[in-house]
Amino acid sequence: MLGGGGKKSGGGGSGKSGGGKPRNSLALPGLLVIVALAIWAASGFYLVDQSERGVVLRFGEYQGIVEPGLQWNPPLIDDVRMVNVTRVRSVSQTQSMLTRDENIVEVEISAQYQVANPRDFVLNVRDPALSIENALDSALRHVVGGTDMIDILTSGREILGSSVASRLQTYLDAYGAGIRLQTINIESTSAPAPVIDAFDDVIRAREDRQRTINEGMAYANAIIPAAQGQAQRVVEQGQGYRESVVAEAQGQANRFNALLTEYRNAPEIMRERMYLDAIEEVFGSTPKVLLDVSENAPLMYLPLDQMRGNSGDSSSTSSNSGDSSSDAIDPRVLESLRGNQSSSSSSSSNNPIRREGR
Repeated sequence: MLGGGGKKSGGGGSGKSGGGKPRNSLALPGLLVIVALAIWAASGFYLVDQSERGVVLRFGEYQGIVEPGLQWNPPLIDDVRMVNVTRVRSVSQTQSMLTRDENIVEVEISAQYQVANPRDFVLNVRDPALSIENALDSALRHVVGGTDMIDILTSGREILGSSVASRLQTYLDAYGAGIRLQTINIESTSAPAPVIDAFDDVIRAREDRQRTINEGMAYANAIIPAAQGQAQRVVEQGQGYRESVVAEAQGQANRFNALLTEYRNAPEIMRERMYLDAIEEVFGSTPKVLLDVSENAPLMYLPLDQMRGNSGDSSSTSSNSGDSSSDAIDPRVLESLRGNQSSSSSSSSNNPIRREGR
């Protein structure tokens, strides 16, 4: 294949080679070229990871984006730059800045971001990490410069973080950096070291004020419903009392009208009945006892009213049972029982008891 020479003639020949083929001088370079082309083509295969995207540049000009998997590009002609599009990158800064009320605060901030557009990330910005650091510093100074110091140190930190995130994303979109922000964290905000104690006192005073306000609101929220419920209960009680009084008045009026009708029909009977009802009502509630001792027969008296009144207190009744029976009997009854018939007659004549009649 490489063109080897023929056999030499034996003996004392003329010295000319005889019967051989001429050597091919282009065979070896061609083989070397084929081997070099095979190595060049084999070196063009590469693997793109699932979390990466490849930006293809042909002689420095953008050609496209290659997806994950086994890919091939001509070596030395195409330049493939791998960009991780799932990794979360972070950058942090600690800066001293001037606020709107001409005070100085120290702010520590961190930002997390991802690559949203691999082409813009590779081609539009020379150093994306440095660009986002500068953009973060610019956005932070702009927002802090328009905010009072006390807001930055206390309740305005969340607003500060959202404002910085919005402004920083606007800057990155204007640069065409191909970066998408994930979160902005305000790690810490503090006053300068020489005055930090005084500002801590101010912050504690504000927190105490807010806590007192919250306690007052909680007390008001607890008292107002109770007062409203009590007022509603009083109103309902008044309405119930009004309805009961009205119903009782109506019942009395109806009862009077019914009695009037019956009285017109039988005046004598109704008069007698009304008189007996009145006497029963009067004498039913009085502790006095009326006795008719005109006859000589003795009369036993049971103090039913006293026994009824002392039935609720059993201990006092048992301890004073000896005295209660004697104290409960009317003295005039005892006098009439202890005397003889003549004394009882004189007692009845000296202490007359008139009979109630119509």
